[in-house]
Amino acid sequence: MQLLASDIENSLGKSSWIRRMFEAGIELKRQYGAENVFDFSLGNPDLPSPAGTGDVLRRLADAAEKPLAFGYCPNAGLPEVRARLAQLLAREQAAEVGPEHIVMTVGAAGGLNAFFRSVLEAGDEVLCPAPYFVEYGAYVGHYGGKLVAVPMPAPAFGLDVAALASAVNERTRVILINTPNNPTGAIYGAAELAGLGALLERINRNRERPVYLVSDEPYRLLCYDGAEVPPILPISPFSVVVGSYSKSLSLAGERIGYLLVNPALPGAAKVIAALTLTTRTLGFVNAPVIGQRLVGALCESGVDVAVYERRRAAMAEVLQAAGLEFAMPRGAFYFFVAAPGGDDQAFVQHLAGEKILAVPGRGFGYPGYFRTTFCMDEAIIRRSRPAFERAAASWKSPIR
Repeated sequence: MQLLASDIENSLGKSSWIRRMFEAGIELKRQYGAENVFDFSLGNPDLPSPAGTGDVLRRLADAAEKPLAFGYCPNAGLPEVRARLAQLLAREQAAEVGPEHIVMTVGAAGGLNAFFRSVLEAGDEVLCPAPYFVEYGAYVGHYGGKLVAVPMPAPAFGLDVAALASAVNERTRVILINTPNNPTGAIYGAAELAGLGALLERINRNRERPVYLVSDEPYRLLCYDGAEVPPILPISPFSVVVGSYSKSLSLAGERIGYLLVNPALPGAAKVIAALTLTTRTLGFVNAPVIGQRLVGALCESGVDVAVYERRRAAMAEVLQAAGLEFAMPRGAFYFFVAAPGGDDQAFVQHLAGEKILAVPGRGFGYPGYFRTTFCMDEAIIRRSRPAFERAAASWKSPIR
């Protein structure tokens, strides 16, 4: 009996490595107690939301007595929130952004799905640097597209524009980048992005169906050592930015984000209309109103990045003490670490023997590495050091 669509049936058998390790962690914590398990598998932001969040929620609670205070809003989002974001994004993106260029979305994931539904035809390809966020393939595949992963050079995982150029063909519809990157923490620099812009200019010069550049930026505000994420809109008129407040405001469960379409895009108004339509017809209807109100009030604020910076330093000390190799992440809250001997899945299973939970790199399209997070209390990170040292000392790579 075939209960499911065949592609979903296949996807169930390849369920997210992140979720698999998260579920394994639940079992380990049940057996040994949560305080004895070092769960670095899931990037769940744990810092408190900025000061003033409670005040906004209390004002919203008082407003709940008014008719339609939490009723439907325009599918593209609350006009006053879009106007507020336009001011901020104009500065971030060094472009003349107006509220008419923004659609509020159900997180960055909802924004990506609305965009792919709007522009992809069956057989279209989306190029993406690898390693990449694990769900991209599903987001693209839902609308008949194919994710084409292009490996970036280890250990720094910078943007290899020449490798992306070699993967472009007549079916290419989107180049999707993620900066700061999950899982590597890499931030693509201005020179790399300028090269990408030049590539897009060459590709689109005589192309009826342009290749879009989509920049997925949920970690834009989580940067370290003075690093900044360069603006995307100036490098190509065919650019779209996807943002989220899951990390910068610790609102992951509220599922609130945005799509920003380059005002210089030919037919930008039509693309915005399509995104508004697909936001509705995919069943999102509109982004959560409470989340929009929070963003409107708090978008100039952010979590205390200095706390993440201290945790990053602690995680680096732990990994170095164990003799593990990695490039220092410049953003986000992950380390992408070389698996000794190259078998990431076997080494992650070995780590689990020391009650350490990490995610194999193959889950991000890049075998030979594993991901750890540092969005947990610094004391937990430091307490994991003996377990990492034991795991590294006792490791013997499986015979191939």
